[in-house]
Amino acid sequence: MLRSILVSLLLFSSLSAAAAPPPRRDPIHIPMLRRRNARRGTSDADLDHYANAANALRTKYNMVPQVSRRAAQTVAIPVTNQGADTSYFAPVSVGTPSQTFNVVLDTGSSDLWFASTNCIGCHIQVGNQRVTMNYGSGTAVGTIARDTVTMGPFTVNPQVLVTVDQASQGLIDGELAGIMGLAFPGIANTQSTPFWQGVLNQNALTNPEFSFFITRFINDQNAQTEEFGGVLTLGGTNSSLFQGNIDFQSFSLGDNGGGFWLQTVSGVSVGGNNVNIGPLNTAAIDTGTTLIGAPTAAVSAIWRAVPNSAALSGNMTGFFSFPCNTQLTIALSFGGPSWPISMADLNLGTVSAGQCLGGIFDLGAGTNVKPQPGEPSWIVGDTFLKNVYSVFRANPPAVGFAQLSDAAGGSGKPGPAINGGSGSTSPSAGGNSSSAPTAIPLGIAGVIVTSVITVLTTAIMLTA
Repeated sequence: MLRSILVSLLLFSSLSAAAAPPPRRDPIHIPMLRRRNARRGTSDADLDHYANAANALRTKYNMVPQVSRRAAQTVAIPVTNQGADTSYFAPVSVGTPSQTFNVVLDTGSSDLWFASTNCIGCHIQVGNQRVTMNYGSGTAVGTIARDTVTMGPFTVNPQVLVTVDQASQGLIDGELAGIMGLAFPGIANTQSTPFWQGVLNQNALTNPEFSFFITRFINDQNAQTEEFGGVLTLGGTNSSLFQGNIDFQSFSLGDNGGGFWLQTVSGVSVGGNNVNIGPLNTAAIDTGTTLIGAPTAAVSAIWRAVPNSAALSGNMTGFFSFPCNTQLTIALSFGGPSWPISMADLNLGTVSAGQCLGGIFDLGAGTNVKPQPGEPSWIVGDTFLKNVYSVFRANPPAVGFAQLSDAAGGSGKPGPAINGGSGSTSPSAGGNSSSAPTAIPLGIAGVIVTSVITVLTTAIMLTA
């Protein structure tokens, strides 16, 4: 039903756009697809997958285990959901003549790269400077290059990118050819301006922000490898995908031009009861991460509050199991309302008789590296982000969350603010987003997405 509603909205938007005189300054919405690797939720958890993902995420965040200008627009880019909420991707074009590649949309990194084996016949301007990039699911090594890059109606030329010739097994697979970082230049291994900020610097966006709605297929036993994944909106928000106010919480970019999209975890509640999460509370909001990683004290406090939960050991050290029939709400607060997480997203599958794997894990397990001031000690990924409409605003820098609309599948109503003993909360910018873009849903499948792109000229599939 949700898929039908969103496709109808997409077609309605395309017809409206065709009748409107150019140029238009509405936000551009980009549908996404999701990547699916294995059935989850009601099936056995893939323990090796989650253990490897946790260790790679620690590496990504430096917690190494001891072992041409257009009129301003808002554009909807379709997103593809790949691997039962494993990752979300969309297409970009690169080179002259151009080739189109599917890239993971990652607000937890800032580099753009493609596997060189996928770029057959590309005329990318390659240099001789090598670079290594660490991600939550592995490492990529390649050569810095410069060329024309296009997403939807937006083009940056030249855009710094990396042609990768060495990558960890499983870092990308299926339809994926690379990763597009959507964070700030301060964490770019190439020391370059990310694509989205290059578009912003052209004054090509209606508003200095982009936003996400991402879908859930974790418990859908009929889901395909690639499914409709949601919508990335460049230049604003999509009012059909959220309800109520967008709660913005601001943060400082620091002295290096900014790094991660940061928030302060001001509190956590379990079953309506606040838990003491300790003093480490700086969080990176990361669409490229499946799970929620948090400090040892916070994770222990959260799972202690869940009846009959148990710490796991061996290569699953840092993870917890809990009774599969548990029905309670875990909610996070970032200085404003508290946002509930669906149990469907917290349950990663069966680990033993009656026990399921939890989606919140100890980011510090197996490492003696402590986050430096301003560095994230929490990594808030899609386990949380599927439950909200998220907005990333560049100026003034802030992240905003809102309740999903019925058209987007709905989500739990935000609750009161929580102070869980974390010490401080981030300054609040408050208020609603002012943009009101046309509603365009995420892509559904490769062929359908291609058709959508042809009709709208702005739709881009994103598999996650």
